[in-house]
Amino acid sequence: MPLNMTKIAFGAKSWDDLAGWYEDRREIRLTTRYLPKRHAEMVGGSLYWILDHTLVARSAILGFSEAPGGRWHIELEPVLVRVEPRPKRAHQGWRYLAAEDAPRDLATDEAAGDVLPASVVKELAKLGLV
Repeated sequence: MPLNMTKIAFGAKSWDDLAGWYEDRREIRLTTRYLPKRHAEMVGGSLYWILDHTLVARSAILGFSEAPGGRWHIELEPVLVRVEPRPKRAHQGWRYLAAEDAPRDLATDEAAGDVLPASVVKELAKLGLV
């Protein structure tokens, strides 16, 4: 199974902000300082976005390429897939996420209201209930 990663959607204040990053784009590239040691395992996995301390969406990882200045690009599929909201602590940079720990995708006919809103999940997590 491919390995996934998590990253904070820094600068996004809402789902609409995050989705706006993907509008009318043919390619999505994130730049990172270091090439992940397990990058070969991550191709075919996904990058899961953290918004308001909650995993909310993912994009498939297509590959990695060298960027100017000794940095690296993480190349993503320009499709944002909603996932079942799951609490996730904030962190700097990116972190690995095993496939068995990744939230499930929401079905296309499943409305976001069919699962708990991210803000409710966050509060329940603080109480140790999810």
